[in-house]
Amino acid sequence: MQTPSDPAPAVSLRPSLVWLMAVAGAVTVANLYYNQPLLGDIGRTLGADGSALGLVPTLTQVGYAVGMLFLVPLGDSLERRKVILLLCGCVGVALVAAGLAPSLHVLVAASFAIGVTTVVPQMLIPFAAQLAAPSERGRVVGTVMSGLLIGILLSRTAAGFVGTHLGWRTMFFVAAGLMGVMGVVLRFMLPAQPPLASMPYPQLMRSLIHLARTEPVLRLHALLGGLTFGAFSAFWATLALYLRSLPGHYDAQVAGLFGVVGVAGAAIAPLVGRYADQRGDRRINALAIAVLLASFVVLWLVGHSLWGIALGVVLLDLGTQANQIANQARVYSLRPDARSRLNTLYMVTYFVGGAAGAWAGMAAWTRAGWPGVCAVGAGMSLTALVVVLWSGRRLPATQVSAT
Repeated sequence: MQTPSDPAPAVSLRPSLVWLMAVAGAVTVANLYYNQPLLGDIGRTLGADGSALGLVPTLTQVGYAVGMLFLVPLGDSLERRKVILLLCGCVGVALVAAGLAPSLHVLVAASFAIGVTTVVPQMLIPFAAQLAAPSERGRVVGTVMSGLLIGILLSRTAAGFVGTHLGWRTMFFVAAGLMGVMGVVLRFMLPAQPPLASMPYPQLMRSLIHLARTEPVLRLHALLGGLTFGAFSAFWATLALYLRSLPGHYDAQVAGLFGVVGVAGAAIAPLVGRYADQRGDRRINALAIAVLLASFVVLWLVGHSLWGIALGVVLLDLGTQANQIANQARVYSLRPDARSRLNTLYMVTYFVGGAAGAWAGMAAWTRAGWPGVCAVGAGMSLTALVVVLWSGRRLPATQVSAT
């Protein structure tokens, strides 16, 4: 997937640096998901339930989309390392505010702030893509993305454990400390990365519209990402509540342990990235989305047992991750000088889909229980599968592959 206008990497991309970015992405993106397995405990402390409680994960995702829209494009026009360090400090403050929240309204506002400032991973991915040679970009992006998925999944495990033994507020204070440590490490380990497209902020934002209008491959894969992450979020936003409703009345720690089960899906990320370096077709997207759809069938049929949920989680995370890596490998091949803005457009759509899925999942849980949640996830997955199959007739193969 070589792009002739790719600039030469400024520094040698050592494996240790790639893994550092993967770890940094994991630690940072985890901030978005600590609240999900803790919703039951938060609701009891703050006297909230149902749709009102669902605002906590939903506004976190909406905030993330806002941060990606208005902050991530700065990675093309400013020195990325400085922006990353500033954001690490800001999200640390927002996490402390969440831990101190005296009411649901304050927690919702703090959750929105956490989402807005937790966009460090979306700075790190184009950072890595720019440093990587074209022939290894898919693999490098896959490795960094594997860190993100592990962070998403293990965040729930950590939050469940800490919440059960030390209380849900402690989790936010621990997360704030981790952001401080990570900021110091990144300050000394990340190389400086001069901007490739210096331009005033208003012009930078206007260019997003131009990119969205002129890049059909971006539009296609952003839609696929948004639909599949919506399905993913519908499950994870309601899992803790579902587990508590089962005969065993399982707590937040059990909900978090399912994150460990899902880590198996992250292991395939570099493999998918290597495949994406070699091929540009849509087969991996179609297969990944089919696996995601199958996960909700499994969760509906055998989700009344812990082993059935575990099987569904493995399929869910495998399908979501494979689709995500294939999407991003293609999107980053389009415009080397606009990778942060391409990432903005892709990830804003992705997390708007996630917010919609989280909201729809909570609404379905309130009205129809677990079958309703599975219906939401399956419906979004099926829509994505129809889109990717239909796109084969609308876009020429060379355009879809973006090679």
